[in-house]
Amino acid sequence: MAIKTYQANTVIIGGGISGITAAIELLDANKKVIIIERDFEKNFGGLAKESFGGMFFINSKQQRFSKIKDDVSLAKKDWFSFAEFDENEVWGKKWANAYLESTLKVYDWVTSKKVKFFPIVHWVERGLHLPGNSVPRFHMVWGTGHGLIEALLNHLKSHSNYKNLQLLFRHKAEDFKIENKKIVGIKGIDEANQNAFNCEADNFIVATGGINGSMQKVRQHWHKDWNQPPKTILNGSHHYSDGLIHDKVNEIGGHVTHLDLMWNYAAGIPHPYPKRENHGLSLVPPKSALWLNYKGERMGPTPLITAFDTRYLVTKICEQKKQFSWQILNEKIAYKELGVSGSEFNEGIKNKNIFSFLKSVLKGNKHLIKTLEKDSPNYIKANSIEELAKKMNALTGENDVEVATLKKSIASYDDNFNRGKNIWNDDQIRRIVHARQYKGDKKRTLKPQKLDNPKNYPLIAIREFILSRKSLGGIQTNLNSQVLSIPNKKGEQKTFENLYAVGEAAGFGGGGSHGKRALEGTFLATCIFTAQKAAEHITNK
Repeated sequence: MAIKTYQANTVIIGGGISGITAAIELLDANKKVIIIERDFEKNFGGLAKESFGGMFFINSKQQRFSKIKDDVSLAKKDWFSFAEFDENEVWGKKWANAYLESTLKVYDWVTSKKVKFFPIVHWVERGLHLPGNSVPRFHMVWGTGHGLIEALLNHLKSHSNYKNLQLLFRHKAEDFKIENKKIVGIKGIDEANQNAFNCEADNFIVATGGINGSMQKVRQHWHKDWNQPPKTILNGSHHYSDGLIHDKVNEIGGHVTHLDLMWNYAAGIPHPYPKRENHGLSLVPPKSALWLNYKGERMGPTPLITAFDTRYLVTKICEQKKQFSWQILNEKIAYKELGVSGSEFNEGIKNKNIFSFLKSVLKGNKHLIKTLEKDSPNYIKANSIEELAKKMNALTGENDVEVATLKKSIASYDDNFNRGKNIWNDDQIRRIVHARQYKGDKKRTLKPQKLDNPKNYPLIAIREFILSRKSLGGIQTNLNSQVLSIPNKKGEQKTFENLYAVGEAAGFGGGGSHGKRALEGTFLATCIFTAQKAAEHITNK
């Protein structure tokens, strides 16, 4: 059978948010575009479609509405503090600076596509041992990531030049076609019928996501700070983010770097209704829950608590002999504070139903809690500490959790409330008090109170695993999103004139614009920004 050949000005490998953005920008310039997307059409939009939909902006309308004073200088200070860039890092720093100076341009672009944001800005990654976000910058899309992608696809499909776009779903890009040392095409397989295909073009954009959908690659590039990879790592990434095209870029001399820098989450559970192999659900851990190791001991010396430094959480859990953790809470805490990081189980925001959303804020996410009670064996209820420890051990098949140890851990927190409010002396309590000073957290965070309180029973234990999420490293690019070559012995690099990498495939710019940590909300936004830069350069050639 003859190999089917397609032709365009630009071929985009990957139909996630960065690929969609690049296509919109190129159609604006009346270019002919092909998107090669391995997934089904119903999943067009990739991992962004499943995301919570937070975006990082500086001095936005929403910040000004809440009287939050922010500027580029402060944001740069926070970004570079949290990133802990290597001393010799060049392109990651350049991309960080470029985005920080352009956030409102991305904001204007997104809102021009009829995307709206929740008026209250969230405050995450505030920093722990290093300064993080000095002010709230996490702008929630009204509709979550699902609504964001829906808006972009509506814009794409109604585009006056939509006829210039070919969408090849169920098509797997496998390799580059090179003639006279120049990339002239993409070779692959149409997985719907197992037929080979070629896509020929003048320009090629890699928008395939990172490597975190491949547990083999995640383990291969596991960061030295995290010891050996845990026995169980759940997949919270896109299952086709497997790094195949990273490898092909490397084979033709492109520089792939910093793959050990990952943004993994500490509170994953096996998805109750998995859609793919090893599918994990990323919980938003309650600030009022105690975070314990596999023995039921509080980890420290600084207690683990969400929203301050995600990398610290992963690091402390991976220091343990058994690299999973427990969160201990009660039903009152669960209803008020437990959530999921993603569009799923956040129906009020996802469906843009203000009544449903406000009800979940005031009454709790009952759908999530009832789902976990019914269908997640990692969500355990009990009416005493003794019963809870017994059930925790029954779940693991080990006797790691001793009743005395669990009682001691809970008492280390609860005893503060016997001493009087004026002499509370626990860092987790101090951080809860701090969080509640901001209106965006006050409604979703309980006042500090005893955990072991029969009025708020049952007690709950949630077994949580490290969840693979995003690649902070990737294909190194210049500020036009053009791929750079592997440095020679003198450190010199060449530019691939017609090969670009954007979004997570490019480590969100330059092969690592976040360094070791992200201020959150910076992923979707930099996917858009890097794609815009690629399209701009192609258009102006």
